[in-house]
Amino acid sequence: MEVGATITGTVARIENYGAFLQLEDGRMGLVHISEIDRNYVKDVREHLREGDSVEAKVVAIKDDGKIDLSIKALQDPAPPRAPRRGSDPGFEQMLKKFMRQSEERQVDFRRATEHKRK
Repeated sequence: MEVGATITGTVARIENYGAFLQLEDGRMGLVHISEIDRNYVKDVREHLREGDSVEAKVVAIKDDGKIDLSIKALQDPAPPRAPRRGSDPGFEQMLKKFMRQSEERQVDFRRATEHKRK
């Protein structure tokens, strides 16, 4: 078994922080709650049950023999988020807006100073 390999295991125990999988070779591995699904996981038990057969990717094998697993690493990548309309104006639009506002301020300033001179 090596990092990056896809393995099959059976959910042996569920804790608040993740699920322990009994691997085919007899070893145990942990799927942390953050590695169960791409979406937010509030309760592991809503996604996994003891006895479920699960495919996971080996993320790390620690020096002490502990195996870190990820189910979400095998899921399809999340679609890219669409940019919000109007939330990120381009440089050209920002420059136009600034120039227009600056021009308006200068006109107002000139009017005010001309009015004071008379």
